[in-house]
Amino acid sequence: MQSLFISHGSPMLALTETSAHDFLRELGQTLKPRAVIVVSAHWESRQLLVSTSKRPETIHDFGGFPRALFEVQYPAPGEPELALRLARELNAVPVERGLDHGAWVPLSLMFPEADVPVVSLSLPVAWSNAELVALGEKLATLREENILVVGSGSLTHNLMELQALAAPMPAWVGEFADWAHARLEADDRDALLDWESAAPKARENHPTPEHFQPLLVAMGAGGKAERLHHSVEHGVLAMDVYAFG
Repeated sequence: MQSLFISHGSPMLALTETSAHDFLRELGQTLKPRAVIVVSAHWESRQLLVSTSKRPETIHDFGGFPRALFEVQYPAPGEPELALRLARELNAVPVERGLDHGAWVPLSLMFPEADVPVVSLSLPVAWSNAELVALGEKLATLREENILVVGSGSLTHNLMELQALAAPMPAWVGEFADWAHARLEADDRDALLDWESAAPKARENHPTPEHFQPLLVAMGAGGKAERLHHSVEHGVLAMDVYAFG
């Protein structure tokens, strides 16, 4: 089982049939994990937390979208025993928490029957990039148990520059996306650990780092990267999906 980095884009990805929406539906049909561990950009914390919820609620952590999106429910079960095991092995704090849209939006497309248990790990944003990769490395052995590790964020993410859904990607977004792809393809982890300084237009594409950080966890949990999907939505949201074998 490979680990995955998924760019989850706008919450409307759950309902809008874009290229990324269709790809995630197809991807899910090729995967049959026993459980999913997801690290979402939308559960930020200082220390590492893990959700032990048996039936995690669907969190609609956004505003200004159509009512139909707020009516979406994703009733995937949790797996408290796995969560408590992670708490012990990772020195994480167990808490009760539902699934934010960084978790349930992509998973609802991949596993629409909501029959795969999901355990959420928080994103400790104060940790260094090296510590986030090390967290992924500690999760790597779970892949041998047919557990899918998912980092959910966005390869590029500047909501202040959001454009129409079908708008083309500006050059400054493409520069960053191309740099990240080249470094991932070359397995240049040193450069990726220093992405905020090394990547072109890093601050423009990520005014804050939380949507890139899940990629580092997924990278740590797997091997060499393979880009499974590339598209752009709203001009500035690169919807890339990477697998780490």
